[in-house]
Amino acid sequence: MMRTSTDPLVPGGGTGGTAGTTSGSGSRPAVREIAAGEVFAALDTSRRGLAADRARARLEQYGANELPRAGRRAMWRPLMAQFTDLFAVVLIVASGITFLAYGLQEPRDVGTLQLAVAILGVVVLNAVIGFAQEYSAERTAQALEAMVPHTCRVLRGGERLELPARELVPGDVVLLEAGDAVSADCRVVEAHELAVNNAPLTGESNAVGRTADAVAAGPPLQARNCVFMGTDVVAGSGRAVVFATGPTTEFGRIYRLAAAAPRQKTPLQLQVALMARRVAGAALAIGALMFAVRLPAGESVVTSFVFALGVMVALVPEGLPATLSVSLAIGVRRMARRHALIKQLLAVEALGSTTVVCTDKTGTLTQAEMTVTQVWAGGAPHPVSGVGYAPDGEVADAAPVRELLRVAGLCCNARLVPPAGPEGREHWRVLGDTTEGALLVVAAKAGLDLDTEESAAPRVTEFPFDSTRKLMTTVHKSGARYQACVKGAPVELLARCTDVEWEGRRGPLTGQERAAVVGASDALASQGLRVLAVARRELDGPRPTQDEAESGLTLLGLVGMLDPPRPEVTDAVAACRGAGIRIVMVTGDHPLTGEAVARRVGIVRRPDPLVVTGTRLDTMDDEALDALLAEPSELLLCRVSPEHKMRVVTAFQRRGEVVAVTGDGANDAPALKHADIGVAMGASGTDVAREAASIVLLDDSFASIATAVRLGRSVYQNIRKFLVYVFSSNIGELGPILAAAFAGFPLVPISAVQILAIDLGSDVMPALALGAERPEPDVMDRPPRSRHERLFSLAVVGRILFLGGIQALGVCAVFFWHIHSSGIPFDDFTEDSAVYQKAVTLAQGSIVLSQFFVSLAVRTERQSILKAGLLSNRALLAAGGLGVSLMAVISYLPPLQAVFNTAPLNAADWAVLAGLGIMPLLADEARKAWLRRRAERRKGAPR
Repeated sequence: MMRTSTDPLVPGGGTGGTAGTTSGSGSRPAVREIAAGEVFAALDTSRRGLAADRARARLEQYGANELPRAGRRAMWRPLMAQFTDLFAVVLIVASGITFLAYGLQEPRDVGTLQLAVAILGVVVLNAVIGFAQEYSAERTAQALEAMVPHTCRVLRGGERLELPARELVPGDVVLLEAGDAVSADCRVVEAHELAVNNAPLTGESNAVGRTADAVAAGPPLQARNCVFMGTDVVAGSGRAVVFATGPTTEFGRIYRLAAAAPRQKTPLQLQVALMARRVAGAALAIGALMFAVRLPAGESVVTSFVFALGVMVALVPEGLPATLSVSLAIGVRRMARRHALIKQLLAVEALGSTTVVCTDKTGTLTQAEMTVTQVWAGGAPHPVSGVGYAPDGEVADAAPVRELLRVAGLCCNARLVPPAGPEGREHWRVLGDTTEGALLVVAAKAGLDLDTEESAAPRVTEFPFDSTRKLMTTVHKSGARYQACVKGAPVELLARCTDVEWEGRRGPLTGQERAAVVGASDALASQGLRVLAVARRELDGPRPTQDEAESGLTLLGLVGMLDPPRPEVTDAVAACRGAGIRIVMVTGDHPLTGEAVARRVGIVRRPDPLVVTGTRLDTMDDEALDALLAEPSELLLCRVSPEHKMRVVTAFQRRGEVVAVTGDGANDAPALKHADIGVAMGASGTDVAREAASIVLLDDSFASIATAVRLGRSVYQNIRKFLVYVFSSNIGELGPILAAAFAGFPLVPISAVQILAIDLGSDVMPALALGAERPEPDVMDRPPRSRHERLFSLAVVGRILFLGGIQALGVCAVFFWHIHSSGIPFDDFTEDSAVYQKAVTLAQGSIVLSQFFVSLAVRTERQSILKAGLLSNRALLAAGGLGVSLMAVISYLPPLQAVFNTAPLNAADWAVLAGLGIMPLLADEARKAWLRRRAERRKGAPR
């Protein structure tokens, strides 16, 4: 078989990330199944590594060791996309037809040309606003850093080199030490207490030992003689040979899985698309109807068309796309101040409509920092305060357990690294095994200086931990004698103990004491703690055998530790529950550990949660899975794979749920992308997870999700407020036009150019101010809205008709009152008539002022505007003032009078307009009062 540039150097022709860990199609075994000494020949390399020329050739053959980056769109693409919005397309077509009409007119009417230019100008302006917001959000997202390591140490021709990770090729011999990040998939050929953290791939934060021995076939990630790209070496050292790089690694497999998952449309996208089609269709239909009504009346085709165009423009909310983007951008900036980076504007609202959150455990609910919380000795617990790797906190009554912690600290290879960043901004961290790091921290909390202790009792030999005996032993010189320090699993270590030492008193380990130790260990384990037992033995010489060092031990006590939940998560979970959001833990960790963490943070409160493993999911068909998810019980999904997560998300979506998925590892990426809203961790997350997500939490805090939900819900409310505002105003514009048509008035009460001016001056800016409205106090006490709930619900449509109808009546009244009071017959009016020009100005002014008062009315659903505070949204008042000022400028400046065909208004005119304009606000206040009284009556009615 001919090997292509994407085939790893593995016998049997296997490809992809599994090639080095599963048997291929040929008769020879894969590298995981052969002895370490045979790996070099199988991968066509040597113990000295590749020669420089062969490494260069393989780099050309296999390509760089990096994942394909998602292509960034050219700047012109999102800009051009603004012109493909349905409203924009309708207006562009209208502008083009108006230009054509101007060319066909005899004589040509400059007003028609002005209208065509104005429509096109509105489209361009809205496109620029929308593009600016989206481009700004994308630029912010591009600031995220990748997780894959940049350098690695290799042997090339027997020489130790540090190379860029992208230059690794199959056959390279990689040198691994504690603290290193693994840069490619490798077969271990030499291991000295080597352990890795596979959390980015499996979701488990436990250190996993590695071996150089051959292993049997099985799932790739369970191969104990392989290390994988994106993981970390937490303990020991070793050497490994690269067998897969870049997209052919396990990390790359998950990346491809995520890239193949289609991005789901958010509920708001679906609602806006539906609304746009309906509104555009209604506008075209009503415009066509008006054209058909005017044409038989004896007007020219062009004149009838311009009139119909005015009707259509009155109905099309041409500012909606831009104001929608800006409203969402306001939510983006608010979330950014709360450490949530929004990569897609529509993700703001989608998170607000979330009904299910599928959350990872490690690094999302927890801090990914093992912490000792209990030390047990002498029949008494000794609680430990403080969390994380910072040695802040104390051990309660530390004196009786100080010897226990000294022995445990000496039996560690990890190293505690203090903050080293500017101004101490970098956190404390552990170089090595996280469990050992927790022991070092608790020793420091007990007042021990382990550097001094190690100097007083230097290590002379070590028996490293292995999974068979589940113990680790170090031998130290203590004065003239030697001492073995042992730590390990309680059951295994207790079996090797003959004595016990508590509070400085040593004696035989009796059956009663042994039972007490077992009971204490079980009690700690039932709390979800990882339990270690600690013992020691006095030795005569520096080189005991392993059996000698680990027998006849003196038990000192137990240590219980966990990966602590983030302190703010409990309140965040409670807030999500109060908001009607179901939280499901989806983790690769052990069920007992997952349940313990879930109970601590409040995800599980009942005594019998439903715990389902990945193995059980494999036995379920889609119907059984749907039935499982439909159960109201508290659900934990443990030991699951990336494929399981995607399947669960899809099943929830089949049930009509809006699903948010949180996570930080590469194993979370497919589900993050497939979900309605993916939420990745910014500080600890992998680049694959961040690329797949729509929202990145810069502080890695689950609590930011509750805040984002609150803001997302307010964004949706504010969008609805804008829709009520703009469409009620459109009715106010359309009403007098229709009234004039059916009354037989030969001219339009308000021209298309004036409508565009109103929409720009009195729609966009107030919409921005409405988008800045703060969330209402009870927003998190309401259940999530259904995925199928319409943006234009019956309540919204009713309010639009209510407010719009009042506006339309006011505009018609002031226009026809002025026309009628002149005593001039309808047929004698022309566009140059002073009476008509003032009537048009009055109509435009009535619309602008009524819009201002309507903007105040729509700020609340039921609460009186007086209680909410007239001055609480100063931006809205300023926007209303700007609209009125623009109206005054159009009325009084001669150049603009010529463009808009207006006339100056006097003080009495403004007073009349103000009186008519405030009517919608007063009527809506009466409606709100009636709703409040009805709600109170229902609340007090007997049940």
